[in-house]
Amino acid sequence: MSSDEGPRAAGAPAPEAGAWLGEVRWNADGLVAAIAQDAATQRVLTLAWMNREALARTEATREAHYWSRSRGRLWRKGESSGHVQRVQEIRLDCDGDAIVLQVEQVGGIACHTGHARCFYRRLERGRWIETDPVQKDPREIYGHG
Repeated sequence: MSSDEGPRAAGAPAPEAGAWLGEVRWNADGLVAAIAQDAATQRVLTLAWMNREALARTEATREAHYWSRSRGRLWRKGESSGHVQRVQEIRLDCDGDAIVLQVEQVGGIACHTGHARCFYRRLERGRWIETDPVQKDPREIYGHG
């Protein structure tokens, strides 16, 4: 047994390649919620969706891949912005229906709005208040308005 396989009971068969994907409880659309969390600060950066291919590619490449419900396609975080999420750890919750990615957020910007994280608004007295500044104008990131 190689050191990266982890402990296994003597005589137990090796897990089938990709069998771990079967332990995820995919919703009716074949998706699972995926939370990206900064590995250094523990701040929640974003919530996105993954299908089987996105999760498999994330595990294989150690870069976050997601399923875009609006575009109807797989995408790699940072493919147009350069703000890649380098995955350090992948966790599955107790119910098997949510993923947490511990990531290094390249460039310090996770949100398409130019904020460091997508959760930049806080509810105060019945109103959403922006609490975090824009790090970079999205027109500069994506080259269009």
